[in-house]
Amino acid sequence: MVARRTARDLRNENRFEVLHALFELGPSTRQELARHTGLSSATVATLVTEFLSEGVLHIATVERNTGGRPQERLTIDPDRGRIVGVDVAETYVDATVYDLALGALGHGEVALDEHENGQAYVVDGIVRAIESAVEASGTEHERIIGVGVSMPGHVHPDAGVSVFAPNWDWHDVHIEEMLEKSLQISVYVDNPLKAVILSEMWFGVGRVVDSMAVVNLGTGVGAGIAIDGSLIRGATNNAGEWGHTLLKLDGRQCRCGRRGCVEAYLGVHGLEMTLAEIHPEHPALRQPRQRDFVEAVADGLTAGDPALMDLARRTSHYLAAALGDLVNLLNVPTVTLTGWTSNALSEWLVPAVRDELPDHVMPGSLPDLAVEASQVPGNAVALGMAAFTLEQFLIRLGLASPARTRPQADPDRASISQGTGTSS
Repeated sequence: MVARRTARDLRNENRFEVLHALFELGPSTRQELARHTGLSSATVATLVTEFLSEGVLHIATVERNTGGRPQERLTIDPDRGRIVGVDVAETYVDATVYDLALGALGHGEVALDEHENGQAYVVDGIVRAIESAVEASGTEHERIIGVGVSMPGHVHPDAGVSVFAPNWDWHDVHIEEMLEKSLQISVYVDNPLKAVILSEMWFGVGRVVDSMAVVNLGTGVGAGIAIDGSLIRGATNNAGEWGHTLLKLDGRQCRCGRRGCVEAYLGVHGLEMTLAEIHPEHPALRQPRQRDFVEAVADGLTAGDPALMDLARRTSHYLAAALGDLVNLLNVPTVTLTGWTSNALSEWLVPAVRDELPDHVMPGSLPDLAVEASQVPGNAVALGMAAFTLEQFLIRLGLASPARTRPQADPDRASISQGTGTSS
């Protein structure tokens, strides 16, 4: 059953929309915020007063115009607290400390053994990565207002539970509770696909388009989805498992139990299997870790290795076909590639995918379709988790609601001629 949206829900979303506008615009006047968000001047003035009272915003400058009232330019106060965003994958933990304006201050990384799946082992890796990032940033423990942790697989953020992580064979692990016990800090957990789409909405192509898919390539494969400025979660937060849609009937075995999944061809193990078909004795296949393998592939492509060039050609073919299905289903105008495999190989994959994509996309979805590597700075998963954690902090202050959709039917909202809403 879908809960009925109340005027209070919409008001709380307006609060978060004003804050998001400041991330997009930088230091802004109340009038500029009203124009950008489409909210009434009175609503913006009230919300700004609340933010100022909690120290979330401060006055950056005061502009004195001839013959007019002085105008205050407002900005997020970066020193209001510190947030840690954490990207947990099967092979690593990557942690970054951010200020409240989501500027990166320090980074820590811990390698994980991809064959080790013990809960205590993973939690220890997360804690050590966070401690390393905190030390690198020079942050005092009491200044941290929250930690956002992305966990692979199916995550239930409201309960703080890793419902199912197939590579680790985890079922209903209360990871949030375990981490809060170790860290003594408020923790929020979510899925990396939700984190990458939020970071893209805030700091990437979402600044200019409202609908997009962000494809994450690494050990696993998936897609974050936004439609009309709204992050798509699905009924159980499991939307975006594009990696477990079918690429080839009765194809390769996937770790999810099915055969022929996209991930079995585009995940790192899938790339290893493709290279083994091309050149079973290739030295890249002797690399001990997945990341080492991908780096060896990138180096070999730069050197013009024929077997690796064939690998890139086949992988681009698989990726174009799988993206064609995604675009045909969602009719999104923009697809961005992110993740550590994408970062290493996009130079070769993206041009080939663009060339082939017209063979897989329906004509009605093809005009102006853009496929590109993500331009979000740093680790997009960690940044997205920091943004989620900032939202949770505002909720605890009573300044925002959990909803992440654009406000609708708000009696405080001004006419459309005053501006359009922003995604959040």
